[in-house]
Amino acid sequence: MTARPLAALVFVICFGLPAQGLGQGDLKPGPTVTIASIVDGDTVVLKTPVMGATQIRLVGIQAPKLPLGRKNFPAWPLAEAAKSLLTTLIDGQALTLSFGGAKKDRHGRLLAHLHRPDGTWIQGEMLKRGMARVYSFPDNRTKVADMLALEREARNARRGIWGLRYYAVRGPDPAGDLSRLAGSFQLIEGRVADAVKIKGQVYLNFGQDWRKDFTITLKAKVARLFAKAGVDPLGFKGRMVRVRGWLKKYNGPMIEASHPEQIEVIAP
Repeated sequence: MTARPLAALVFVICFGLPAQGLGQGDLKPGPTVTIASIVDGDTVVLKTPVMGATQIRLVGIQAPKLPLGRKNFPAWPLAEAAKSLLTTLIDGQALTLSFGGAKKDRHGRLLAHLHRPDGTWIQGEMLKRGMARVYSFPDNRTKVADMLALEREARNARRGIWGLRYYAVRGPDPAGDLSRLAGSFQLIEGRVADAVKIKGQVYLNFGQDWRKDFTITLKAKVARLFAKAGVDPLGFKGRMVRVRGWLKKYNGPMIEASHPEQIEVIAP
């Protein structure tokens, strides 16, 4: 990674963008809708179907989850509080939708950003108040830098979920704690000990024993996506990074990255 792309990456990903005017920017405007009910902190039901959908998943964020009928699924801490905040933010108002990528998920829900008539960006408010964290996808990356900045502000202030150990940013603990968290969504922060490419696939290792230590993996097509964004994943070697994603257990704890915004450079 050359000095210039790295500097740009550190500015955009680590320091974010100015707080004013967050929300729409590069987003494409959509219809105005009315919400019938709130499912949880990041999903709402439409009063009438729009674009063939009856629900909206607030794209780019993940609020604490409720069981919603799932057997043996405990509510995450502050799940009811997140739902209550979203209810208050919407408060029966007509909302304008905007889109920054794929418009529907595999469940047929709209993947949209929500904006109140006064310009309030709902995703931004949920993040700012510490009732959600950034949850991006390769086909919906618009405004992630803005959202990371708002999440970081709330996390530094220990607002909402960030005051609880359950949502804490974790280190690449070699003692095995991460493996016990397999199947959960985590933010993990540490220094990349080594970065290697094998048959096009990239492995970012956080310890000397790749069979036991935490690793970030990038499939070959994902490594090419990083390169297209001006990021050489092998350049992460020796750097402090923060990665977010679903933790798996495969030769030790592992997160499989699918797009550049999942990995934040936090120190050289």
